[in-house]
Amino acid sequence: MKKHEKYMLEALKEAKKAYLLDEVPIGCVIVKDNKIIARAHNKRENKESTLAHAELLAIEKANKKLNSWRLEDCDLYVTLEPCMMCVGAIIQARIKHVYFGATDNKSGALGGSFNVLKNKFNHKLLVTKNVLKEESEIIIKDFFKQLRK
Repeated sequence: MKKHEKYMLEALKEAKKAYLLDEVPIGCVIVKDNKIIARAHNKRENKESTLAHAELLAIEKANKKLNSWRLEDCDLYVTLEPCMMCVGAIIQARIKHVYFGATDNKSGALGGSFNVLKNKFNHKLLVTKNVLKEESEIIIKDFFKQLRK
């Protein structure tokens, strides 16, 4: 198993936690020096907060863990392509590399709906998509299929 798949499996575990809470199943982990330093899942419904995206919650935990707003040597793994708000936070946190599973053609900001990175920023973000894409797509599709029933 590739290193990136190992961490995406951990993000998928977080997505499953969200699913069980009737949240859109999105999970995220942040890795530094080959160790998970933060993990989170979507909690928008339960917290009744626009900001409770998995990525933002994980970034906040990583900030506390490292006692710094800078996450320069960290990689972020998330099951669904980040939205514009989350990409903004990822750039501001100086995260090195984002790995995501499923593409979000409705609000993904790293190529799915549009690509924020076509603009110039003071930080260069590396992106790898389609890591465990099928597994990431299945959990989201299943969730919305259940929701419609």
